[in-house]
Amino acid sequence: MGNKTHTNIKELPVLSSQTYVIATAFLTLFALVGFAYYGLPFFFDFITKEYGWSRTVVTSGNALGKLLVGPMFGFIAGWLIDKYGPRKLMMSGILMMGIALIGLSFADSLGMFYLFYIFNALGYVCGGPLPCQVLISSRFDKNRGKAMGIAYLGIGTGGAVVPLIAAALEKHYGWHTSLAALGVIAVLIAFPMVFFLKGSSFKGNQTGSGAVSVPIKNILLNRNFYLLGIGSMCAIGAVGGINQHLKLYLRDLNFTQSQSAHVISLVLLSSLAGRVLMGWLADLIRRKYVMILIYLIVASAIPLLLMPDFPGRIYLFAVIFGIGLGGDYMIIPLMAGDLFGVRALGRTMGIILVADGIAESLFPMLLGYLYNDVTKSYSVGFIVLICVAAIGAVIVSFLPKPAKENEVSEAIEAN
Repeated sequence: MGNKTHTNIKELPVLSSQTYVIATAFLTLFALVGFAYYGLPFFFDFITKEYGWSRTVVTSGNALGKLLVGPMFGFIAGWLIDKYGPRKLMMSGILMMGIALIGLSFADSLGMFYLFYIFNALGYVCGGPLPCQVLISSRFDKNRGKAMGIAYLGIGTGGAVVPLIAAALEKHYGWHTSLAALGVIAVLIAFPMVFFLKGSSFKGNQTGSGAVSVPIKNILLNRNFYLLGIGSMCAIGAVGGINQHLKLYLRDLNFTQSQSAHVISLVLLSSLAGRVLMGWLADLIRRKYVMILIYLIVASAIPLLLMPDFPGRIYLFAVIFGIGLGGDYMIIPLMAGDLFGVRALGRTMGIILVADGIAESLFPMLLGYLYNDVTKSYSVGFIVLICVAAIGAVIVSFLPKPAKENEVSEAIEAN
């Protein structure tokens, strides 16, 4: 009895640490991705109407920010996380994201618009999925898929809530005040949890199994790195194109602000089920197959937007697309951890997230370019996105069966 009690007391700090890490990642993703990333497109129609900017221009801010910030800071951020841990970088990212949303609320010139989108991209890289993925992966092994799935519920929850909050605030205070308020709320939600992360146990380079860190050059010479990177770019590009244009597409269908908010909210609510389901599957079967399934779900949802209208068409799309969306971002770090090991996850995902960010920012611009102003049609653009998501599934199918972490290090070093 005495030994049992001693064991339970000894395990309590570990369990508490894991719980706090999940809660921190959940709230950070809730604020920085759910609120900031999925909240901004809700304001695109207000911006185009007030400033007279085209759909290509209004989606170009995200592209410019990520194209400038990603290549310059993505790998550096990953290296800093692997070496020093994610805490300080996350705090700076949260503050920059708050500044971005507040700044975009009054940015009435393209110069200011692009400047604050650069802050948005910096906040995303420093405080968003990358450090949260390392934080979770460094603390979980056996149940990493479930833990990542729970943490990533923050994105869906924040994304489901934000259009409703934004619509209510816009109705009473206007879109400028509504957007600025989201920036303040995001900081208040995420910053305190990250601030109280303490101890070297949160450093990615001091946790996990005893595997030796793999040089990044060995990873860059590995063909699987490029299969994962290009495959994920295809799916993230397709998802990003739909997300950035969904509100504008619904406006073409004469949906009201309230109706649009409910559709967007349904997408993100469905993503909660997708994250739980795909996280659970990722711990049961090979994650490559889960990744292929997710990409095929995304590809199969988009044709609903091309079909002749029937009752419930948009809501059926929202549910199916949301399930695919829920698993899309979450499965990438799980696959990267399997292929290259947790020790190099920060640097590996730092590069892959840069590539994904480029795809996520360029495809909405492409969709805006392909949009037919005369017929008010996204048909060509949607067909392109379907093909791109399907190509991503094919590319991922060539990934190998993952080995154990020590075998991963040996295989990469051999290359």
